[in-house]
Amino acid sequence: MSKIEYKDLLDAGVHFGHLTRKWDPRMSPYIFMEKNGIHIIDLNKTLACLEEASNAVKQIVRSGKKIMFVATKKQAKDLVAAEAQRLNMPYVTERWLGGMLTNFATIRKSLKKMSGLEKLMKEDAYKNLAKKERLMVSRDKEKMESVLGGIADLSRLPAALFVVDIKREHIAIAEAQKLGIPVFALVDTNSNPNEVEFPIPANDDAFKSVSLLVKAFGAAIEEGLSERKRDKDDAKLSEEEEAKKAVDAEVKE
Repeated sequence: MSKIEYKDLLDAGVHFGHLTRKWDPRMSPYIFMEKNGIHIIDLNKTLACLEEASNAVKQIVRSGKKIMFVATKKQAKDLVAAEAQRLNMPYVTERWLGGMLTNFATIRKSLKKMSGLEKLMKEDAYKNLAKKERLMVSRDKEKMESVLGGIADLSRLPAALFVVDIKREHIAIAEAQKLGIPVFALVDTNSNPNEVEFPIPANDDAFKSVSLLVKAFGAAIEEGLSERKRDKDDAKLSEEEEAKKAVDAEVKE
């Protein structure tokens, strides 16, 4: 994806904040003006914050770590799930289970159970169960998959979170804070930007705004993944060259 310009943000309505009476004063450094009772976000600040966040997330991903996407609001969940799946990153878009980070050992047990149900459904023993029992197993699996499906492959805690709407996802933010996990987030004028390490001031309600910024963040992750692959390829090449030199040296002797 090409670099986002000021005009792109403007066209997507990223600058539209909430009603002035709903604002959080701690967002004042990111507010440009007030118009018709609505706070207007300073898009130059959005661009600067997005660049800072992109550079930071690139380094995290380059080191081989995972970023967990979190967005349970209707206008964001589908596009966040699609972007996370595209990048092979974990995501939560249905419901944040309390303890998903702070009680990860229990979550892993649930993931193991879900994997077990999936395995069972492929076996002959499942086909031999009574219809009612098969239905119960199937429902259990569906229920678990709707909540845990996005983190099915997560074997350890993510290195960072990417959140859309920090007020709505306050439990996830609190758990990340407790564990010292950095948070990248779209932060609207009704929120406290100090709750996250990398706030990106933006309209977190409009689909166009959320879509543009989620894809921009995804593009930064993609760059980090490409750099990681390049690092691995370079290391492999270097090893092969060293091995070849060693063989050549032996032949000369």
